[in-house]
Amino acid sequence: MGSFPGHVLPGTLFLLVGVWHVWSCIVRYVSNPKSFRVRAWNPVPGFDGRLKYLELYVIAVGGFIDLCVEFLYATHLQIVVHGVLNPSHMNNFEHSGMLLMFFIFGVITLLSEKTSFLPLPEGALCLIASAAFTAEYLLFYFHSTTHKGLEGYYHLILVLLIGLCVLSIIAGALLPTSFPLDLCSGIAITLQGLWFYQTAFTLYGPMMPDGCLLKGDEITCDSTEQEIYGELLANFQLFGLVLGVLVAVVGAYIYAEPKFGHSNLNNSQIPEDG
Repeated sequence: MGSFPGHVLPGTLFLLVGVWHVWSCIVRYVSNPKSFRVRAWNPVPGFDGRLKYLELYVIAVGGFIDLCVEFLYATHLQIVVHGVLNPSHMNNFEHSGMLLMFFIFGVITLLSEKTSFLPLPEGALCLIASAAFTAEYLLFYFHSTTHKGLEGYYHLILVLLIGLCVLSIIAGALLPTSFPLDLCSGIAITLQGLWFYQTAFTLYGPMMPDGCLLKGDEITCDSTEQEIYGELLANFQLFGLVLGVLVAVVGAYIYAEPKFGHSNLNNSQIPEDG
């Protein structure tokens, strides 16, 4: 069983990274489509380079803070009981392992970009990122087998979104010039962050469907019909989020193309007379 902060914290991290990835992907493409390359991370321009690695610091520091919350705060430092991991906090230990992978990705990428100790190509960084999402996928896939009913359905949708992240990032590493794949990975990460928020507000907040109630560590519904209604509501929420993100992406492209677009692109494609 999760909690409202337990979903909002990682949701915020994924949402920030996803939105930034989408925007950066669009700007890089409209600026020069011919030289476009898939990136595992996107530097922040301007500010004399002082914020260049901000995304990586957000991933590493944000992942580390969330890791500490899950591993130290949520367990009340009762990590080992009678010589074994505290069985009442296995959920927190699983989440900690997932967050550790994203922290490792952030640290490795920083080392690769800022030092000469670990120079890695962009494709390798993409595969490391996909490994972090794969760890998250495996966690929630097997972890979700313990979730039942409405809670299980929301986590099933989350697993599907994580799987989309994994596939799009791996495909981007294999096809490093594909704008659609890079954009798809950013959209998938954004949707994952939004779905964390949606899950928090629905299962642990004010948007609980009628006839369903959070009792202790379980979400129960008065009848099967109420549970089905909750699942249909989840489908509608997912559709609304997907539609909203796609509209925002199209709007961002329309805004970015005249502002950052290569002014000579069309002219270079027109053959000269004679």
